Amino acid sequence: MSTEDAALPRAPEIAGPPPTVLIVRAPYYQAVVDGLSRGAAEILDAAGATHETIDVAGAYELAQAIRLALRGARRFDGFIALGCVVRGETDHYEFICSAAMNGLMQLSLTYGIALGTGLLTVDTLAQAEARSGRDGHNKGAEAAVAVLKQIAAGRRLGAL
Repeated sequence: MSTEDAALPRAPEIAGPPPTVLIVRAPYYQAVVDGLSRGAAEILDAAGATHETIDVAGAYELAQAIRLALRGARRFDGFIALGCVVRGETDHYEFICSAAMNGLMQLSLTYGIALGTGLLTVDTLAQAEARSGRDGHNKGAEAAVAVLKQIAAGRRLGAL
């Protein structure tokens, strides 16, 4: 299914207290990541969630920052990772994309966290812009829906 065929992201209802979500951003492509952040914030606000945002150096550091947050005294119900990696002329793209996505998945499985992933891995900046705009097909918004659904599932299963 392409993005054009997908339903527009909508905030799910969450039982219990309003969730608290940490958004971790790698703003290398500032305009793209700002668009992803807007999309995520709109969904979280519509769900009544509180959220805060921190920036890291790049996509490689997304999982590291979430792991630091897990070690901290503050507690979050879920996390959203946002960033963008555009294919270049070297194998750096493959390495960073694979390491970043594997790191995020390892965190989720190892620590049982609710995680929404909005890390764009694209061939062109135009593709990233199309996935971070205001037309409704925003991958940041989709990441926010994903984390809220994971929080809801975790609460229902007694895990959160």
